[in-house]
Amino acid sequence: MKFTLAPWHRQSRSVRFSGLRLETSRDFNSPKPYYVIMRKAIVAIGGGLIRTRGTAAIDREIIRLSGKRNPRLLFIPTASSDSELYWKRVQEYFGKFLKCKTDALFLIKDRPSKKQIRRKILSADVIYVGGGNTLLMMRVWRGLGVDKLLRSAYERGTVLSGISAGSICWFESGHSDSMSFYNPRKWKYINVRGTGLIQGTHCPHYNSTTQGVPRRKDFQNLIRKIGGLGIAMDNNCAIEFIDGRFYRVVSSRRYCRAYRVYKRGGKVIAEQIRQQKQLAPIESLRQGSGKLSD
Repeated sequence: MKFTLAPWHRQSRSVRFSGLRLETSRDFNSPKPYYVIMRKAIVAIGGGLIRTRGTAAIDREIIRLSGKRNPRLLFIPTASSDSELYWKRVQEYFGKFLKCKTDALFLIKDRPSKKQIRRKILSADVIYVGGGNTLLMMRVWRGLGVDKLLRSAYERGTVLSGISAGSICWFESGHSDSMSFYNPRKWKYINVRGTGLIQGTHCPHYNSTTQGVPRRKDFQNLIRKIGGLGIAMDNNCAIEFIDGRFYRVVSSRRYCRAYRVYKRGGKVIAEQIRQQKQLAPIESLRQGSGKLSD
């Protein structure tokens, strides 16, 4: 069987073949169907504002990875406690501006059944997780089995993506300001356990602060303490992970960077991850710091 990419003007539908999710597309001028292998993809975004379209270049890449012009995008705003304002901005941005078919999964406000949760997650082409309280989000997800359903969606070819807390969640753990939501006057950054789809410790907003407390220095102290490989991203910078074998840095601003942070000889080293058009092998991120992605 021959597999090839289908142009946007072709009609498509999902099928299964030897355990892979495929998109069958038919050219209006040809009776023969075309098949597109849907690769497993995760796009983790370090930060940015959708209301100013600051991450547009990254978000267009997310849509491109879905293989569809108007993908079904499911927004999960658990970390913001199901913020209606956030959902409104997602509709305006991903719906009206980027032409996605948007839907939302409100786990706290609506208390959907497990059947409803499963249907929404597994029918999406793209899942976009919003920012906010990572600790709250992961607790809610684990209580409802959402973390396991997201893994299933990933294996089926759904593009997983998200920003800030929605970026941390895909890693083994992440540097989080969740405690600031509970006590704004007295709090510390913490390391919150994620889904583990990407191995390593993640820091979003690496070039920013929460209530005046710099992320960069605190994250380096965390890596000094726990070791392993840290993956840090500035605002408006993202990394796409493909099939657990390749990666590529994508940014929407020239000055935005991603870094690998690790401990060597008692010192913490932060190295900029090179930005290039081609996908790079995941091994180039490891370099003895442990396996990064499964």
